[in-house]
Amino acid sequence: MSNAFEIINEFLNQSKTANLKTKHYLNSYKNTKVKVSFGQGYPAKIPWISFLKEPFTTSDGIYPVYLYYKKIDKLILAYGISETNKPIVQWDLNEAKSISTYFKENGFGKPHRYGDSFIYKAYDVNDMPNEEILNKDLDSIINKYSQLGTTTSEALLIKTPLKLNIKLFHKSCKSSGLNYKPELITRFIASLATKPFVLLSGLSGSGKTKLAQAFAQWISEDNTQYCIVPVGADWTNREPLLGYVNALNNEEYIFPENGALQLLIEANKEENINKPYFLILDEMNLSHVERYFADFLSIMESKDKLRLHSTETYKNNVPSQLDWPKNLFIIGTVNIDETTYMFSPKVLDRANVIEFRVDKDDIEDFLKTPKEIDFSNLNFSGASMGKDFIKISSNKEFETIATNKLNEKLILFFEELKKTGAEFGYRTATEIHKLYNQLTVLDSVITEDTKIDIAIMQKLLPKLHGSRRKLCPILEVLASFCVKQKTDVSKNFLNNKETLVFKGNEDVLYPLSLEKITRMYKGALDNGFASYAEA
Repeated sequence: MSNAFEIINEFLNQSKTANLKTKHYLNSYKNTKVKVSFGQGYPAKIPWISFLKEPFTTSDGIYPVYLYYKKIDKLILAYGISETNKPIVQWDLNEAKSISTYFKENGFGKPHRYGDSFIYKAYDVNDMPNEEILNKDLDSIINKYSQLGTTTSEALLIKTPLKLNIKLFHKSCKSSGLNYKPELITRFIASLATKPFVLLSGLSGSGKTKLAQAFAQWISEDNTQYCIVPVGADWTNREPLLGYVNALNNEEYIFPENGALQLLIEANKEENINKPYFLILDEMNLSHVERYFADFLSIMESKDKLRLHSTETYKNNVPSQLDWPKNLFIIGTVNIDETTYMFSPKVLDRANVIEFRVDKDDIEDFLKTPKEIDFSNLNFSGASMGKDFIKISSNKEFETIATNKLNEKLILFFEELKKTGAEFGYRTATEIHKLYNQLTVLDSVITEDTKIDIAIMQKLLPKLHGSRRKLCPILEVLASFCVKQKTDVSKNFLNNKETLVFKGNEDVLYPLSLEKITRMYKGALDNGFASYAEA
């Protein structure tokens, strides 16, 4: 694909399929960066090809773009205008017609999206012009694009990025049909900002992967910044994520088809250092995590490099080694059933574990207005906040705001967890303090008890597992730490068969943790064994 005619033919043919892959397209054309999208997760109503010059992006700026309105079989070459953020640079146009106006005049109704962009040329997909005309049209609009003054472009480059606003993300989720509690979103983003490895555990179909995808899609500038990789049950080494050198041709490096290695390479590029990149590992425990993920677990702490091959030169644009960049975040989803493997303490100790549960109220609310999820409302809406998210996540010198109350609780839990071999070390203690701080940064009104509750739930309880005889006495003591003094935790909670109220109960200090401990305790009594993942 070396000209407009070839690009368009390939684009239109693929638009008629369910294939959403774009890596086979040109990266650049006539000194512009080419971006192609057929949708994320499912085919888009309006696939597009944009042609970008720095500092513009599809979420922040202006650019030539092909928009294929499949419903009316029209391919529009447009003076594109970003929808996510209003660009401070405008096209120099005299009599151009907006796409909304074009639709109205031709009786097409209202365009699904991109109505504010202006038409350069509109083509009937069933009667396309010849190669010469298509090439001339694209070259002409790109030439006009290249002649824009540099003053406004420089102003866009130095524009102050927006502060991360998680309330806007919650709003975008709701408008897309994703109903997550604000507290869950705060915990998720604070956990990512604490350490770039988060595990989402819980009921299948409860929205774990969707939350990971939603945040990545919302805060990214385009879909090259995240990658959803289904973990295979046959993964026994690192090759499905990092690829390998071709045994028959030592000069060739084989990329994994899932895009994981390409994502790591992009995240390591200097020009991308202020953009967040997300590797989402779906059903991470379908195979032994310690086998295929060992390299990641190691360099996460050592800050060493990922060794890919021994040659000093590049193989297929793959360097011999890669850093773990500060802008890379890994999110794993976890379902617990007879087809999966349990996580080892080594894995759990390096992650924040967030449990997903669906209660009666959640189901009732959903059943009142069930609807399909529309990710288009999330597309890159928070891209201008990506730099601030990286800044928050990179904060190493976090303020020592953890109070004596937190430290006292940690000592109490340490002493009790030690009895079952589940005590924590310096790393966990440090990460709890950092999580406490990040929760404060992201939500200034969150209470001290809530922050302690989240820390206990995500960093201490996940290590607990064992037999009834081993676990129940420990759980009884831990439960007593979660309530006010003189509260009979055994009678009121652990051995109470009535419907229990945790959140809002004036006797409960840490409802999130106590509810989990109660479930584990009852599971141990009923089954003779309990673990965090299965309770």
